[in-house]
Amino acid sequence: MRVDLFDFDLPEERIALRPASPRDAARLMVVEPGGKPSDRLVRDLPDLLEPGDALVFNDTRVIPAQLEGVRIRDGQSAGIGITLHMRMSGHEWLAFARGAKKLRIGDRLQFGHGGATCLVGALNATVREKGEGGEVALAFDLSDAALDEALVAVGQVPLPPYIGLKRPTDERDRDDYQTIYAREDGAVAAPTAGLHFTPELLDRLEKRGVDRHFVTLHVGAGTFLPVKADDTADHRMHSERGTVSAATAEALNAVRARGGRIVCVGTTSLRLLESACDEGGVIQPWQGATDIFITPGYRFRACDGLMTNFHLPKSTLFMLVSAFSGLQTMQAAYAHAVASGYRFYSYGDASLLWPRND
Repeated sequence: MRVDLFDFDLPEERIALRPASPRDAARLMVVEPGGKPSDRLVRDLPDLLEPGDALVFNDTRVIPAQLEGVRIRDGQSAGIGITLHMRMSGHEWLAFARGAKKLRIGDRLQFGHGGATCLVGALNATVREKGEGGEVALAFDLSDAALDEALVAVGQVPLPPYIGLKRPTDERDRDDYQTIYAREDGAVAAPTAGLHFTPELLDRLEKRGVDRHFVTLHVGAGTFLPVKADDTADHRMHSERGTVSAATAEALNAVRARGGRIVCVGTTSLRLLESACDEGGVIQPWQGATDIFITPGYRFRACDGLMTNFHLPKSTLFMLVSAFSGLQTMQAAYAHAVASGYRFYSYGDASLLWPRND
């Protein structure tokens, strides 16, 4: 399909630079294919679901994956910026590098300050490989828990560029850009639909009889990359690692068997479940990397509803929601969102989407 089919006009002032407070005070647009969008609040979610339905959350935890430092070669140094996006082993990461064309295999990179030891102020790595689109493979001098500790000391939360270019990251973002149920370290971008949930909202959903289940997909920085191709067939998705446990797969299949609906909180949960689902619609235990790219025409097997934020024009995520609820339906919904003052992107408002009827 032509990528320009997924374009729309978005005024700059619709981009949210801070989240709603409290989190569940954000607006929620309910989209039924063929009908007009209705305007609610996130805290209304229990009234919009039925007892026996199940919400699926992504419990990945955002790490401080934005690193600023220097490239060292032949005694000379130059500034370098790195955004980690997928862990390959205890000490190896794939990353996107600012100024990647100037990097060479074997270059030494130093992040942090001065000549202090790694654990208290600096972190060193070697460029192992160079890929396409500014991607590099880095081998850090530290590994496992020691590397994680150093990233906390040296790194910054990698806010999406449409926020980071408008204001600097600050300490508030370390809490704001993290779901309250995050527990599995590894993401470099938040599963942002989950940012709207509060303990009070989760408690009300439980009392409503809505099940809660967790999967893990470590969201990569590739989620921010623009689609540069003119046709969706020519776009390559970056892989992200995820896990669906056997217990979760069994529980979700039981929800369907008893007539309940599976509602994914975020496109990351949806993409992971669709990767784990077989042709017969049965969710299987699953672990690995997925690069699933969902565009109109895709047949959904694992998901009956989707809660998600409002996405970029011509982005893979707007393509996904258009596949789920229909392109014309989503074009109309986004036009309503813009006209009605909804807040867009990671810190913005949310939508509750039901699938197209065809």
